[in-house]
Amino acid sequence: MQNISFKIIARIKSDFREKFGIPRQSGLVQNLRSTIRFEPEFRNADALRGLEGFSHLWIMWIFSENIRSTWSPTVRPPRLGGNKRLGVFATRSSFRPNPVALSCVKIEQINLDGPEGPEIVVSGADLMDGTPIVDIKPYLPYTDAHPEAKGGFAEAVRQIKVHVKPSELLNKLPSEKRGALIEVLEQDPRPAYQNDPERVYGFSFAEFEVKFKVAGEELEVLKIEQNNL
Repeated sequence: MQNISFKIIARIKSDFREKFGIPRQSGLVQNLRSTIRFEPEFRNADALRGLEGFSHLWIMWIFSENIRSTWSPTVRPPRLGGNKRLGVFATRSSFRPNPVALSCVKIEQINLDGPEGPEIVVSGADLMDGTPIVDIKPYLPYTDAHPEAKGGFAEAVRQIKVHVKPSELLNKLPSEKRGALIEVLEQDPRPAYQNDPERVYGFSFAEFEVKFKVAGEELEVLKIEQNNL
């Protein structure tokens, strides 16, 4: 079997230092900002010439935290409760023969200057901080958008959300981070098979540690503390 190697052209700078809490798909959290920072070899403004005319990008990246030497033809999508097996090629599971992912994001800003420039600020990314990126391509609405497309089993779970109870704790976050965190929590980060109303969940977001629990369709923020990282 022929092996093909990829060059890492960039890495993402995001507010997620761990997998838990990351939106399950790109575009779900529009207030979430991330930055594509190119590796030294690819820090060339000429490589982005013409990109300013586009509004969205495709990012091709590596599931760097889920690399395995073996693969399974079926997987258990967590959004379906983790108890139903589907074909790996019928899902977007991170456990694949090749750990390659594709995300569509919105371009918010292109910075050509600066010590680490050029860099691209995007919204809606579903990547963990430091994730390796192997390519970016402009999104072409006339061919990439298909409003009539069917969404298979994913249609049944795409609208699942919880209500985040108002909390003064959220004011600990800078205003530009607060809206993004609320959107992340509304997506209900828990695996679908976990529904204990007394269980406390937590994840790192930006420079904060967030704790919460969910009862029914209501999420309560329990703690937001600045971490020591």
